[in-house]
Amino acid sequence: MNTNFLLSVVQSSTPIEHMGYWSLLPTIVVIILAIYSKKTFESLLLGAIVGFVLLKQELFFKAFTSSLLGVMNDEVIGWVILVCGLFGSLIHLLVKSGGAMAFADYVSKYIKSKKGALVITWLLGLSIFIDDYLNALTVGSSMKKVTDKFKVSREMLAYIVDSTAAPVCVLVPFSTWAIYVSGLLETQGMAPQGEGLQAYLSAIPYFVYGWVAFLIVPLVAMGIIPAFGPMKKAEKRAQEGQLAPNNSEAISLSLSATNNDYPSNLLHFVLPIIVLITATIVFDTDALMGVITAISFTVIYYTVAKVMTVTSAMKEVFEGLKSMVYALGIIIMSFVLKDVNEALGLTQFIIDMVSPWMSKALLPAIAFTALALITFATGSFWGTYAISLPIMIPLSQSLGVDPWLSIGAVVSAGAFGSHACFYGDTTVLSSSASGCNNIAHVMTQLPYALLAGGISTLIYLILGFIA
Repeated sequence: MNTNFLLSVVQSSTPIEHMGYWSLLPTIVVIILAIYSKKTFESLLLGAIVGFVLLKQELFFKAFTSSLLGVMNDEVIGWVILVCGLFGSLIHLLVKSGGAMAFADYVSKYIKSKKGALVITWLLGLSIFIDDYLNALTVGSSMKKVTDKFKVSREMLAYIVDSTAAPVCVLVPFSTWAIYVSGLLETQGMAPQGEGLQAYLSAIPYFVYGWVAFLIVPLVAMGIIPAFGPMKKAEKRAQEGQLAPNNSEAISLSLSATNNDYPSNLLHFVLPIIVLITATIVFDTDALMGVITAISFTVIYYTVAKVMTVTSAMKEVFEGLKSMVYALGIIIMSFVLKDVNEALGLTQFIIDMVSPWMSKALLPAIAFTALALITFATGSFWGTYAISLPIMIPLSQSLGVDPWLSIGAVVSAGAFGSHACFYGDTTVLSSSASGCNNIAHVMTQLPYALLAGGISTLIYLILGFIA
């Protein structure tokens, strides 16, 4: 995300008084209904309404409408809507040109097994580390045809795509996550002006969840860690011929049809992706500038190459935007729920609940666990970081805990929450790009995320005693 959004996120994330255990109710409603109904948007909508009823009683509908308008007026949400919608446009252009098909055919020549397809998906995810949105949408959409060839379930594809997004982006000092946290450390006075990135580098060894989740993926891909739980059932279903779970149509990017008037050409895929990544880096890792530049280049390139006319290319741009509407609806409603949780004081409630248990040895593990729970519940690691870092750093200093270890626990918690949350933006985008029902993706991924989270908690516990 562009660092211009840093101050707006910080200013909108000031701790407030909480409503006690009632603060948990909207999130509990969302989780229970999502598991029961397998519907993400409807669950978020009901959870948000429950929250507004708690806050405003009979005036809940007016409060809900005001929150929705506030979300739509927010610069951050505008950025998310534009980035995700335009990614849908770019992906649609790549498919219609035959470029995506050519890429899949080219990669398939060198992949001879299911394990190879999954490992290549992981490696491709590692190579696109500058932004989690860029990662999820590019890798998921480009590898779907390759993994389909080997009857990989869409849930497994979505898991690998999602696991190379947030967990990997936090480990790379040139990603949007690093820029955001570095700026936050400077803004909050936790690092001298201009030295936020250096502070971030010092904390990277302690981003335990990122390291653990990153290493688990190839073990799963190569079968060293076998599929288990809901993922095992999904893989069995895929081997029997049904690659995608039921009710995946609404969230899936429509990428089946190609322009049969022109032969597939690998350059029609590779050149736009190179422009996308290069432009994103050149414009200070701003994915919005990157995708706008890539679409502009692609439309001109396809016109000159006589793949499409300008009119037909622009038609595909709008078709791609339409394919992202449901995923964007989920993301927007998740921000409405975030508003409710902030008004109810959910973050402050959980922090107050765990504060009495804090000690030098237990602080890293408790901080990771509590903040992971907050991020999982709210779906917003940006706000969690803005609230918790100014609290955790002075607390760790007063208890004699290594500040880099404390920062590592906070950042790791955000990575876990982004990875595991039902309605987190990267989770939704990974589902969309992979053509997988969002709830099915979350339920199959959650056991692996919890495995990584449990190992991370144990490591933080050990570090708390020895650091």
